[in-house]
Amino acid sequence: MSADADADVAILGGGLAGLTLAIQLRMRDPSLRVAVLERRAHPVPEAAFKVGESTVEIGAHYFAEVLGLREHLEAAQVRKFGFRFFFSDRRMDVGNCTELGVGELLPTPSWQLDRGRFENFLGARARELGVDFRDGATVRTLAPAHGDDDPHLVGFDHDGREATLSAHWLVDASGRAALLKRHLGLAEENDHDANAAWWRVEGIVDVDGWSDDPAWRARCTPPERWRSTNHMCGPGYWVWLIPLASGAHSLGIVCDPRLHPLEAIDSHDKAMAWLREHQPRVAASLDAPGHALRDFRFMRHFSHGCRQVFGNRWALTGEAGLFLDPFYSPGSDFIAIANSFICDLAARGRAGERVEGRAGLYQQLYFSFYANTMTLFRGQYPLFGDALVMPLKIVWDYTFYWALLAPMFFSGRIADVAMFGRLRAQFERASALNAAMQPLLRDWGARNAGRAPADGPRLLDQCRIDWFRELNRALSERLDDDAFAGRIAGNVARMDRLAADLLAHARDAHPGLDDHGLGALLGDAAIAPAPTLPAAWYGDAAR
Repeated sequence: MSADADADVAILGGGLAGLTLAIQLRMRDPSLRVAVLERRAHPVPEAAFKVGESTVEIGAHYFAEVLGLREHLEAAQVRKFGFRFFFSDRRMDVGNCTELGVGELLPTPSWQLDRGRFENFLGARARELGVDFRDGATVRTLAPAHGDDDPHLVGFDHDGREATLSAHWLVDASGRAALLKRHLGLAEENDHDANAAWWRVEGIVDVDGWSDDPAWRARCTPPERWRSTNHMCGPGYWVWLIPLASGAHSLGIVCDPRLHPLEAIDSHDKAMAWLREHQPRVAASLDAPGHALRDFRFMRHFSHGCRQVFGNRWALTGEAGLFLDPFYSPGSDFIAIANSFICDLAARGRAGERVEGRAGLYQQLYFSFYANTMTLFRGQYPLFGDALVMPLKIVWDYTFYWALLAPMFFSGRIADVAMFGRLRAQFERASALNAAMQPLLRDWGARNAGRAPADGPRLLDQCRIDWFRELNRALSERLDDDAFAGRIAGNVARMDRLAADLLAHARDAHPGLDDHGLGALLGDAAIAPAPTLPAAWYGDAAR
C-alpha cells in the first residue's frame, strides 16, 4: 500500500457496519492503519437510536466469534428466544391463535441488540485496537482514486476544522446517506415495494402475560416469549416487537402499500389507531402505564439495490450498498459477509496481489446471496396472514438459509472460492428449488382465501422437528473439506425431501395448482414423498 496515504483503509461511517469492519481489519492485521469518520458524536443514546436490533445466526456468529464479542453480548444484550410468529390479525385472544416459535432455545445462539449500547461499545473497542475513530466528523468532499497507486481523498470537518484524509482503500459504510454510492451513481431500485414505521417505548412489553391459560404459558421453557423477535402477522403486513437491554421495547409495522398504505401509519397516533384495529392485543399492552414513547420514524420503500459494491480499492457495506427486508433480520448477515469479503481483499492487496478478479467473484457471490434472499420477500406479503401456508414457508426459508449460506459463513469458508466452485451444483440445485417453491407457496396461500386451521389454536414448535434442530446445531461443527462438502450435499438432499412433501400437500389442498416447475425438478421424488414435518404443521392444508 502507498506510504503516501494517511490510512490504509478509510471507512465512511462509524455505525454497525463501519465499526465492525474496522475491528475485523485490525484483528486480522494489527499493523493496518484504519480510520473511521462518523457524523454522530459518541456516546450515542441507548434505545431510541437505530433499528436493526434483531440478529440471526450469521450476524450473531460474526459478532460473537469472528469479532470476539460474546462476553459483551451475554452480559450487556438480550439473549434472543428465537423468532416467533402469531397469526393474530384483528384478534385480542392471542392465546387462541396459531403460534410458531421454539418451546426451548435452539443450540445456536443469537441476540437482541440495543443499537446505541452496542455501537458505543464498538466505538470503544475500535479505539482499544488502535483504530483512528473520529466521531463528530462530517464528510464534505470525495475524490476517489483514478489510478492504481493514487490515494482516495476525503474532505471532512472535525472539531470545527477542515481536514483531508488520504487512503489506499475507501469503504462506504455510511448507511442510507450512501456517500460514495451517491458520488459514483451506483443506486439501483429493486421491485420489492414495502414501507415501515417504527418506534421505541419505555419498559418491556410482557408478551407472556397475553394469556392466562396455564397450558399456553407452559408451551415455552422457560416462558420467556418476550425475549423473542415477535412477529404479529396479518394479510399484507407484520408487526415486530423486540426487547432491548436498556429496558425499552422496539416496535415496528412493515407493510405492503397495496394493502396498507404508509399514510395509515406515518405518525404515532395513526400507528396506534392502526394497531387497535389490526393487532388489538399489542395496542392494549402499549396503552397500559409504563410505556412512554421514546421516538418515532417511518420510511417509504426501504428496500434498495446497487449496481456495484466492490471496485478499484473501494467497497460498500451495510445499507450503503444493499438492503432487503427486515422480516428475517438479514441486515447484520449481509454486513458480516460484505465485511469479510472486504477484509480478504484488503489483506490480499496489501500482500501485493492484484485483487480485481477476486473482487468481481466476491461481487457475483454477494449479489447471488442478495437475489436468492430477496425471493423470500418479493410478492409474498399477502401470504403473511395465512396460518396454514405461512408456517410452511417459514420452515422452508429457514431450511434454505441453514442448508448453504449459514454453513459457508460459520465454517470460515465465505471467501473460499474453490469451495464455492466445488459446491456449485449444490447451490444451483437449492436456488432452483427455492425459485419454484416461493411462487408455489404464494399461489397456495392465495387459493386458501383466509381459511383457518381446522384444529384451532396450536403451537408449531420448531424444536420438535428433529432434522430442523439438527440443521441449527450442525452450524457450529468444524469439518474438513470433504466432510463439509458432504454435509452441504446432505442439506440440499433434505431440501429436496421437504420440497416434495410440501408439493404433495399443496396438490392435495388444491388440485391443478401451478407447481411452477417444482414437480419437474423433483422427478420421481414428487410422486411418493416421505413425510418431513409433524402433521400438526399442515392443519387442514392437505384436505
